[in-house]
Amino acid sequence: MKTGTTAAAGPEAVELGRVPAEPRTAGGGLLTTREIEALIPHRWPFLLVDRIVAYEPEHARIVGQKAVTASEWFFQGHFPGLPVMPGVLQVEALAQTMAVYVARQEGFGDRIGLFAGIEECRFKRIVTPGDTLRLEVVMEKLGRRFGRGKAVASVDGDVACEAVLSFVIPAAGALR
Repeated sequence: MKTGTTAAAGPEAVELGRVPAEPRTAGGGLLTTREIEALIPHRWPFLLVDRIVAYEPEHARIVGQKAVTASEWFFQGHFPGLPVMPGVLQVEALAQTMAVYVARQEGFGDRIGLFAGIEECRFKRIVTPGDTLRLEVVMEKLGRRFGRGKAVASVDGDVACEAVLSFVIPAAGALR
């Protein structure tokens, strides 16, 4: 299935997956893995976003990429002889992309969000070694303690996973 869901974001609607070419910088991205690590707490082997290729705060939109390689730790058991990226890790990659967007917003850089919900989640295509997962999130709501966004993971224009993801930001000191 091709992407094409519309999500409201600010004064305009943005059609997920149907936008002009992403802005690029030298090296093929706006943010590198190291720059992503400076924004969110995830680290190898659980960091599932390699680069950010589009960041459009005026549309509440971010796009990341994950190059899925044969050496990924999860392919050892999922499934031997038939490597398939687990759907829950596709959702996690989308959530990490959303976390990068949130971390770049004023007042959120030192705060961590936790899943509050995964709604309308659908898996439509398997993801295998050699695929590049495109991770697009359009925020629908972002408040001081709660956020929600429409997320679509795709490979070569075909939707692999889509969901509405929401998170909460616990009160200061709650995670200590």
